[in-house]
Amino acid sequence: MLNVVLLEPEIPANTGNIGRTCCATGTRLHLIRPLGFSLDEKHLKRAGLDYWDLLDVEVYDSYPDFLEKNPGAKIYMATTKAKKVYTEVSYEPDCYLMFGKESAGIPESILVEHPDTSVRIPMNEDIRSLNLSNSVAIVLYEALRQNNFLHMQREGHLRKFSWD
Repeated sequence: MLNVVLLEPEIPANTGNIGRTCCATGTRLHLIRPLGFSLDEKHLKRAGLDYWDLLDVEVYDSYPDFLEKNPGAKIYMATTKAKKVYTEVSYEPDCYLMFGKESAGIPESILVEHPDTSVRIPMNEDIRSLNLSNSVAIVLYEALRQNNFLHMQREGHLRKFSWD
């Protein structure tokens, strides 16, 4: 199972959207405190619609707490400071995709420990960053694609329709 990690997320609607994406993809969501909102906040639940109760979510008190409870985790860190593009790595089916808080990203003190697993989404140089929920979707779906969308429905079906 793939894992999405949000380090100190600040905006409830982003986390709600990401939770919904995790439900749709069978991905576990890890939230590292401090959070910029309450898990009971209406904006969080509204963005996640009625899927929030189906979400596989773990909450940690701190980054060290996350590392302690997930020993040996292969963590890919999404950051504008990375040299590698997110499509240039091979994602293991049980890896962790980490994203930092909306206002500051992942702290450099953490990034310097993971230069080989830091990845970036290409964008115009005049843009500081993408929306967090969009960034998660971009990187997560690349990891899912590389793992052949394991356990996901890959075909849709049209209903019969008549103009009459």
